[in-house]
Amino acid sequence: MKDCINYSLKAHNTFGIEAKCDRFLEYSNIQEAQQVAAILRASDSPFLIIGGGSNLLLTKDFKGVVVHSTIKGIERMEDNTDSVSGKDLLVECGSGEIWDDVVAWCTSHGYGNLVNLSLIPGEVGASAVQNIGAYGSEAGDYISRIHAVEIASGEEVTISRDECQYGYRSSRFKHEWRNRYLITSVVYLLPSAEQLNIDYGNIREELKRQHLESPTADDLRQTIINIRNAKLPDPKIEGNAGSFFMNPVVSREKYLELAAIYPGMPHYTVDGSHEKIPAGWMIDQCGWKGKSLGRAGVHGKQALVLVNRGGAAGDEIVSLCDAIRKDVFAKFGIEIFPEVNII
Repeated sequence: MKDCINYSLKAHNTFGIEAKCDRFLEYSNIQEAQQVAAILRASDSPFLIIGGGSNLLLTKDFKGVVVHSTIKGIERMEDNTDSVSGKDLLVECGSGEIWDDVVAWCTSHGYGNLVNLSLIPGEVGASAVQNIGAYGSEAGDYISRIHAVEIASGEEVTISRDECQYGYRSSRFKHEWRNRYLITSVVYLLPSAEQLNIDYGNIREELKRQHLESPTADDLRQTIINIRNAKLPDPKIEGNAGSFFMNPVVSREKYLELAAIYPGMPHYTVDGSHEKIPAGWMIDQCGWKGKSLGRAGVHGKQALVLVNRGGAAGDEIVSLCDAIRKDVFAKFGIEIFPEVNII
């Protein structure tokens, strides 16, 4: 178990913000997670559980304990023969495993259900907390159960998918269960009847450009990787946390009102009464794409991404966020909210 005092978190947030915590604890197995839980119970200090730091914005030093998992492993469990269409795959992944490594492993083993989530930064534990998603897919759609250590008791627990109450970039782990569990592994259930989703965003257009009319899972994975690499900055070069804002869901009436003003406005139908409008499109319409506010800026190819132009403090990113939110509301009458966890 790693236990450090006055620890720098710069390597643990993809914005590259320099901040420290009073104490840093890292567990690499269930027994160490239980030790960490005991330390947290005995301490009066606040604590923060982090993953890969790809959904985190630090605005100051954290006066407390930061906890991180390094539990690794991707293990095929057993075949679920309940499926009428064949044998589904159950795969258990350590909470500290890199998310994209899991997508790559599953795809290489013939289960391409997760390919639309390719190249999303972060770790497995965070996928269960954040319900990460992209191109019409969400991690929560495939989670079967979660193994964790309950901090209050130190006991190992198993939590079913239904208990997590997954929603758009949301789960009970982000709300009433915040700081209640240390996740040790996540079990994903991947149906044998593979259904590739190519009708979201510009995926089909890119596949057509490559003359791929009937793409394999490997084809789709590489296409999504290419799309993401083309429009998203590398955090090692320009600090960022990927998509900074959630795409707002509005009533169909509100969408029709705006569509009459902005013909061709992109949207995605959620249900018969609601539409999702891309926040990045609205930010672009407000003229923010490629612009900067001090040392913080909006990426030139994807307005949904805020970037650290170099040496920015967390407060500078927050100021940019606030200015963008104000302009979007003034122009469209829609509030957009950060997806990133601001500390």
